[in-house]
Amino acid sequence: MKVLVVYDTLYGNTEKIARSIAGAVKGEVKILRASEAGPADLTGVDLLFVGSPTQGARATKPVQEFLDKIPAGGLRNVRVAPFDTRMKTIFFKPFGYAAGSIEKAVSGKGSTLITSGLFIVKGGKGPLADGEEARAAEWARGIAG
Repeated sequence: MKVLVVYDTLYGNTEKIARSIAGAVKGEVKILRASEAGPADLTGVDLLFVGSPTQGARATKPVQEFLDKIPAGGLRNVRVAPFDTRMKTIFFKPFGYAAGSIEKAVSGKGSTLITSGLFIVKGGKGPLADGEEARAAEWARGIAG
């Protein structure tokens, strides 16, 4: 199985989650920052993890730009698992989170959407809540089978 993990990070928390995911799945695994990834990196990919910190109730600009570059149908036969890092609060819930904006961006591109991974940071800059890296690895293993 060919797996691509694409992420953006502001304070290192989402990168830690992305690296936990990449380390947990078997097969040919590549991990890229969103600013370095493009549609050519999707060639032959079976499973795509896309993650971002939640900023302004959505994914960061580099993640949005990566997803915008993928043409309609460009994710045909690709399973996509969005993930985000966020603070644990009900204040942001009405506005949304990064995983939701990733889900919207991949709809219509031919992908099979998988349950989103939601990982908690303690405060705006982190660190990650206790056990989140291990939980990310477990989530990824469950998806990758």
